[in-house]
Amino acid sequence: MKNYLLGVCTVVAFLSSCSTGKDNPDAYGSFEATEVTISSLANGKIMQFNVEEGQLLDSNQLVGYIDTTDLHLKKLQIMEQKNATGSRKEDLLSQIAVQEQNRDNVLIEKNRVIRLLKDGAATQKQLDDINSSLNLIEKQVASIKTQFRGIEDQIGSTEQQIAQVCESIKNSRIINPLRGTVLTKYAENNEVTTYGKPLYKIADLREMELRVYVSGTQLPHIKIGDKVEVRIDKDEKTNSKMEGIVSWISQSAEFTPKTIQTKEERVNLVYAIKVRVMNDGSLKIGMPGEIKLITN
Repeated sequence: MKNYLLGVCTVVAFLSSCSTGKDNPDAYGSFEATEVTISSLANGKIMQFNVEEGQLLDSNQLVGYIDTTDLHLKKLQIMEQKNATGSRKEDLLSQIAVQEQNRDNVLIEKNRVIRLLKDGAATQKQLDDINSSLNLIEKQVASIKTQFRGIEDQIGSTEQQIAQVCESIKNSRIINPLRGTVLTKYAENNEVTTYGKPLYKIADLREMELRVYVSGTQLPHIKIGDKVEVRIDKDEKTNSKMEGIVSWISQSAEFTPKTIQTKEERVNLVYAIKVRVMNDGSLKIGMPGEIKLITN
């Protein structure tokens, strides 16, 4: 965390102070917010990008789109392939219908020959020829149905390709995923972007966290959910005060950096905690702050 050194240095300076004033702060640090980098989900030229640094965006807000001309052409091509394959499917259905009609006709003839054979008016060879014809028709129908299944598989494959292209077209729309303020803008209109390339960074600044560092002797008196008094500089001599809630406590101690003053101070151990604070608009990322523990 970029503010780690600042926060640790500050708290060490505080811990080494000899002041014992009752109203002195118990810990120092700086404000943070969860920063989210929004990246491109498509390749191509940015046709529109309505994002500016400092702008407040709503969740699911459309902020731009990437050129989809190639994707639309690809979709049309696949749809033509699907239509062509569908025409072959209709042709095979017609062939199957013809063969089934032939089979019905041959069955009628077979029944007639069986009756004539009982009366001695037909020969066994006539019946054998009819059975051979029926077997041939069944094989032809089976062959056509095999082709039919292959065509259905092709149609299913083209439908999947169309779905993939539609998803790519959908991903060409740049949708802001969460409510927040734009911190940094990385792209501009008419630039060419690629999948995964950062477009902008956003953070929800309505609620921020003050990361401070406390000593091991202070830690037993702090627990998650505790209310604390948060202070920020109002002017050179006075502070603004607001309420904060302890939302996280580090489970392990951290050594202060070796660049801190004396060797004795460098061996100090501190613990990081986070205090959640509602932002009235005055809090900024990286702004210094301090807390005063509220004792019951």
